[in-house]
Amino acid sequence: MDLIHTFLNLVAPPFTFFTLLLFLPPFQFFKFFLSILASIFTEDVAGKVVIITGASSGIGEHIAYEYAKRGARLVLAARRERSLQEVAETARELGAPDVVVVRADVSKVEDCRKVVDQTMNQLGRLDHLVNNAGLMAVSMLEEAEDVTDFRAIMDINFWGYAYMTKFAAPYLRNSQGRIIVLSSSASWLPAPRMSFYNASKAAVAQFFETLRIEFGPDIGITLVTPGFIESELTQGKFISKAGRLEVDQDMRDVQVNINPIQRVESCAKAIVNRACRGERYVTEPAWFRVTFFWKTFCPEVLEWMYRFLYITSPGDSPQEAHGKKLIDITGAKAVLYPETVQTPETKKD
Repeated sequence: MDLIHTFLNLVAPPFTFFTLLLFLPPFQFFKFFLSILASIFTEDVAGKVVIITGASSGIGEHIAYEYAKRGARLVLAARRERSLQEVAETARELGAPDVVVVRADVSKVEDCRKVVDQTMNQLGRLDHLVNNAGLMAVSMLEEAEDVTDFRAIMDINFWGYAYMTKFAAPYLRNSQGRIIVLSSSASWLPAPRMSFYNASKAAVAQFFETLRIEFGPDIGITLVTPGFIESELTQGKFISKAGRLEVDQDMRDVQVNINPIQRVESCAKAIVNRACRGERYVTEPAWFRVTFFWKTFCPEVLEWMYRFLYITSPGDSPQEAHGKKLIDITGAKAVLYPETVQTPETKKD
């Protein structure tokens, strides 16, 4: 057995290199050709049924509006029913022929079953599932007062997606449907104070990469990895080190730092457009994909940058981080952050 591994250690790297050298150019050309076809023959979702979780605000809300403009029939799910009703009313005005509102907490398996059952009972089919509900935590591991307070991150960000997909899968197979998965660039970026959130998004990405193989061609999967997008998360709403859900703009500035925030409308439009073209991956803003290559090829450089911009000396406040000072001194926040993020109006129940 050791001889086999010794042989493979010697042979596998050069074989892989030369195989990619020969295979990659024609394969990329073939994918480019398919992308042209997909842009011409994009999916018409008029009259199709779409479930969107976390639809009461942010990306989920605006994805609902994009589907509504295309004439899709919507099922909107979230915990805040009053906010959902407001989104539903706007979606109807934009062209959605049917909008069903379901108050649900995706961390609860029976609520997820209820969303799918109500969809089939009222609309009779399911074509797209948008797994979008999410929650963020901001805390150093060693500063967390009770680490069990952060279970909600995995319960919502990962298990909520798994539950919804489990119940929706049989109906999506019947319709040859699609799952749109809101993961995050945090699935590969090791931003400090976000270890629980980063881990949940990495779990989501790998879970649905595996489901691509399990589902085969019956159910398409579009994996979305946004950067910093205008939403409640970038308005500073997160679970703090004390285990409480809060809105803290100062800590938001520490975590968003010098990164520009994209407007939610353009992000949602790109997601729906590219999902309807059948694309496997969407990163918004598109330039943010380069961070994946920095992480892959120069992880030490990326780690140094994070430590410089985010980490303070022992005993110092997080607000003393170099990145936070940089946006405060230069006034860059006025340019990098949309106005709605600078002065958030977080939706309430």
